Amino acid sequence: MKYIHLIIIYLVFSQLGFSQKKEFTAQDLDKLPPAPDYSAFSYWAAHPNTVDAADLVPGKPGQLSQNQENALVDVFFVHPTIYTDDQNSEHPWNANLADSILNKKVDDGTIKNQAGIFNESARVYAPRYRQAHLNVFFTADKNLKQTALNYAYDDVRSAFAYYLQHWNNGRKIIIASHSQGTLHAARLLEDFFIGEKLQHSLVAAYLIGMPIKADQFAELPPCEDALQTECWISWNTFRKGHYPESFAITYDNALSTNPLNWTIDDTYAPREENRGGVLRNFEKIVPRVNGAQNYKGVLWVEKPHFLGRIFLRTKRYHIADYNLFYMNIRSNVKDRVGQFLLGMATNDD
Repeated sequence: MKYIHLIIIYLVFSQLGFSQKKEFTAQDLDKLPPAPDYSAFSYWAAHPNTVDAADLVPGKPGQLSQNQENALVDVFFVHPTIYTDDQNSEHPWNANLADSILNKKVDDGTIKNQAGIFNESARVYAPRYRQAHLNVFFTADKNLKQTALNYAYDDVRSAFAYYLQHWNNGRKIIIASHSQGTLHAARLLEDFFIGEKLQHSLVAAYLIGMPIKADQFAELPPCEDALQTECWISWNTFRKGHYPESFAITYDNALSTNPLNWTIDDTYAPREENRGGVLRNFEKIVPRVNGAQNYKGVLWVEKPHFLGRIFLRTKRYHIADYNLFYMNIRSNVKDRVGQFLLGMATNDD
C-alpha cells in the first residue's frame, strides 16, 4: 500500500480519547447512503461559483479579504472526519450527504477555518463526500476499516475527476487536507499526480494532521523551505514535551514541517514569528500565539498564548493544526503560488 498504513491511522486516532459504541459490524457496510452527483453544487461544501464558508475571513472588517475571483490557481481541499456522533443505523459507517446537520458542522468548522485559509490565492473547491465514521479508526477489523475508507475515497476521487474535466481548464493546483482528508489526498497524489503530466501543475500539497513518512512518495519530495514547489508539507501538533501514545511506531520516520519557518529540521521558531492564529470563534486574529519546533516527526509548540489559556488542558492540538498557524499558512500559500507562477513565466521566456 503506497499511502499511509492503516495501523498508523489507528494509532493516531486512538490518541483522541473518544469512547464510541461499536455495535455495528462489517455486515453493515452495504448500508451506504446515496452517491453524490458532483455536477450539482449541493455536493460541494466550497466552490468558486457558490457563496459558502470558504469565502469567509477572520479578523476586523477589512483586515483580510478573499480574492477567489482573481486567483490564478485552484485548491482542492479534502476535509477531516466530522461524522463523529452516534452512528446512524441506516448508514453507520459512511456519512449521508443529505444530512443537513452534519453538512453544517462541516461548513462551520473545517471549511471556514481550514479551506478558507486558501481563499486569497486560490479558488476553493471542497467536495462533500461519504466520509468514514470516526469509529473506523477504532475497530480491529481491518477489512471493515479499509472498505469504509475506500468508499469515502471513491467519492473524493470522483469529485476530483469531475473538477479536472469541467472546471480546471489547465489551471495549476494546490492539494490541501486534514486528518481523514489527508488519507484521501495522499491517494489522489498517487492516482493523478505522481509520475503523471499533472504533477507539473502541482504548486504544493498541504497534507496536514496525519503522519506522512519522509519517503512516502518516491517521485514527489517534501518541501524544504518556504518557496519550494511541486512538493508536499505535513505536520501534527502537540504540546512541547508531550510524547503521543505509541510515539515510536506512529511517527517512526514521519516528516514534520514547521509552519512558522517552513523547514523540516529542528530549528526552533519563536512565537514572534507566528503572524497570527485564529480561535474557534473566528472573530479575532491572535499574533504570537505560539512558537514551534519539529521533534522526531511531530511538531511541538508551547501552550498557546490567548485569553483563557488557563482552561486549555489538552496536549494534543490536532483540531488546531491549521488554526494555530492561520496567518503563516495563508502567507505561505501566496508566496508559493507567486514562486510557481514566476517559474512558469521564466520557463516560457
